[in-house]
Amino acid sequence: MTAPALPSLPSGSSQPAKLATNHLGLTLKDYGGAPSTLCNGCGHDAITAALIQAAWEDGLNPYKLAKMSGIGCSSKTTAYFVSKAWGFNAVHGRMPSVATGAALGNHTLQMVGVSGDGDTASIGIGQFVHAIRRNLPMVYVVENNGVYGLTKGQFSATAEKGAKSRWGDENFAEGIDLCGLALELGATFVARSFSADKKQLVPLIRSALNHRGIAVLDVISPCVTFNNHEASTKSYDWGREHEKALHEIGFVNPWDAPDVAYGDGDRIEVPMPDGGRITLRKMSEDHDPRNKDSALRLVNQARRNHEFLTGLFYVNGDQPNFVEGMNLVDEPLATLPASVTRPPKSVLDEVMESFR
Repeated sequence: MTAPALPSLPSGSSQPAKLATNHLGLTLKDYGGAPSTLCNGCGHDAITAALIQAAWEDGLNPYKLAKMSGIGCSSKTTAYFVSKAWGFNAVHGRMPSVATGAALGNHTLQMVGVSGDGDTASIGIGQFVHAIRRNLPMVYVVENNGVYGLTKGQFSATAEKGAKSRWGDENFAEGIDLCGLALELGATFVARSFSADKKQLVPLIRSALNHRGIAVLDVISPCVTFNNHEASTKSYDWGREHEKALHEIGFVNPWDAPDVAYGDGDRIEVPMPDGGRITLRKMSEDHDPRNKDSALRLVNQARRNHEFLTGLFYVNGDQPNFVEGMNLVDEPLATLPASVTRPPKSVLDEVMESFR
């Protein structure tokens, strides 16, 4: 997949003065996509808005983005942001495999995968495991609503034990905590957020976009049709009442002015490979996201206490990712000419002769 240059305005034209532009000269509208066909009020649309905002603020080149998804309500999201990007809608649960191939084919692309709790924690859990194990360089967003919205709201694998459906049925199985699982598997960036908390979600996505390896972002995203009732633990009301944020989070790009950074205080700064930095100011817990043992204890404790803890749990930008470990040539494989990728007949004859 070859990424063309950014489009330029016709000679003599200019952007309307009222539209703010990022450092690439693009407006927020340039990062939009098709109109949503999801239910009115769906949490997934709030995540889409956060993705658009984060991509614009971060100055992401639309033609350098590859969007991947599987099957489910969540997998429609990739159609709703950055329409000029590359995109692929894979089969159910198989998005990470396609993303792996795309990352190897063109390592210059920014990979963003959007999946659901069913697509990730049920049929696709094996793919999720190996994407993390390999430290695939991609942002992996899970739009987690605890139900199968396309098939009338059955409990998904992330639904908490004891949770009740809109019809009063109780979930008898233990739910999978995707952040806890990601930490156990060795993910190098693990965070959780709430679709209604845009102030937190946007900087988390920006931080994930600038991460070197796999960035797992589990976003609780209420299903307004099947899982937004009073007894739900993944509803808007429950989320607003129970969300406990670890810290105030921000992301500062290397080209931003120094005064963009947060003021002094009880703050941690985590440098990123590209020169940017994540800024974190303590709110409810004394937690250093660079400490994996602390992150595991925190997530397990929150699970035992039935707490809805959000924020950046863990980040490690020093570990080489899967693509870096493959020792690929600098030129993307997808753009190498046939003269380089196709061996001449003499070489093939030599290979065949070696088997005699």
